[in-house]
Amino acid sequence: MNATIELDLLLFADYFQFYLQDEDSAPALIHWTTAELNALLGVAPGNVVVGTARNSTVPVKIAVFESEPPYSTDEQAIALLNECDLTVSSGKVIVAGLNDYQPEALRLTLPKGIYRVRIYYYNLDELSEDGLDGNDTYTIHLWQTNAAQGTSYLKGHSSA
Repeated sequence: MNATIELDLLLFADYFQFYLQDEDSAPALIHWTTAELNALLGVAPGNVVVGTARNSTVPVKIAVFESEPPYSTDEQAIALLNECDLTVSSGKVIVAGLNDYQPEALRLTLPKGIYRVRIYYYNLDELSEDGLDGNDTYTIHLWQTNAAQGTSYLKGHSSA
């Protein structure tokens, strides 16, 4: 299945996070619960906040599909796998690091609607001793859906 949009980005994950936000939504201030910290995922209306293993620049791949894509076949390399919903009411999704200047941040132009967001987290334990360098990568798949399905922790999540 081919993506309609594919991006390879380097995002500064200040405070160990980056986000996707509907342009019309207010930025989310996530008060991270233990479950969200373990899952490296915070969700609020119009916002998806992706936690990272490093407090530095991280590689992020984003692919948008017309329908639900198959799961990655690289099962053993996936440290965490989560899904959540993102309502896009503006037709634009901001993709940025926490402290990026929002008016200049990257925007994806998407049809309005509800999107399912699947986040693959790879190599989270492959970090340098100081934690600034590593092989961690983050891949995000989005596709439009008819109804919100909530947040699902599909691999590697611990509620403790």
